[in-house]
Amino acid sequence: MNSERTAYTSQAQTALATNNVLRNTYMLLSMTLLFSAAVAGTAMALNAPHPGLIITLVGYFGLLFAVEKTKESAMGLVTVFALTGFMGYTIGPILNMYLSAFSNGGEIVMLAMGGTGAIFVGLSAYALASGKRFNQWGGMLFMGVLVAFVMGIIAVVFSIPALSLAVSALFVLLMSGLIVYQTGEIVHGGETNYISATVTLFVTIYNLFLSLLHLLGAFMGEE
Repeated sequence: MNSERTAYTSQAQTALATNNVLRNTYMLLSMTLLFSAAVAGTAMALNAPHPGLIITLVGYFGLLFAVEKTKESAMGLVTVFALTGFMGYTIGPILNMYLSAFSNGGEIVMLAMGGTGAIFVGLSAYALASGKRFNQWGGMLFMGVLVAFVMGIIAVVFSIPALSLAVSALFVLLMSGLIVYQTGEIVHGGETNYISATVTLFVTIYNLFLSLLHLLGAFMGEE
């Protein structure tokens, strides 16, 4: 009897902790998305230049490392906003480019935003309602992202448009899978740090948005 009571107590505590992680993750994710959007809007208004591939990669991985080192302390919140603000800054010049390069640039941007939101909400709802844990996807998604990242660098360095489009399509699939995987990990206690969970979901949304923007620009863009 005592062992059963202990087991039920442990399950209740685990469920409570998981719900707290989920609630804190979505709260912080909402704040970082708003902050990133504000920084992107400011960069657009100032017509700020894009930092370039090298600075973007160094800034992203450097700040990501800082988040990982500080995620267990209050400083983790500072590094999270530094990372998401930096990523928002990199989006501003890209949006300006689409708005100036295409006569229907505003429509493309709005469609990309709407598509990103719909995919995130739909897949998050599926992961929450299914009651399943998708931890078996982890290794496959990690390898897929690594391969897509290398292919993306090759496409940029050697200016291969077809490969760039293929990478964007692959990223849409991979990011969709990551939304389901990460949400499942939070729900089932596989991820217990809401800062790490927030960063993963933010990066997923960021890459999903840029990939959809690229695909829509390529197939719908009107000069």
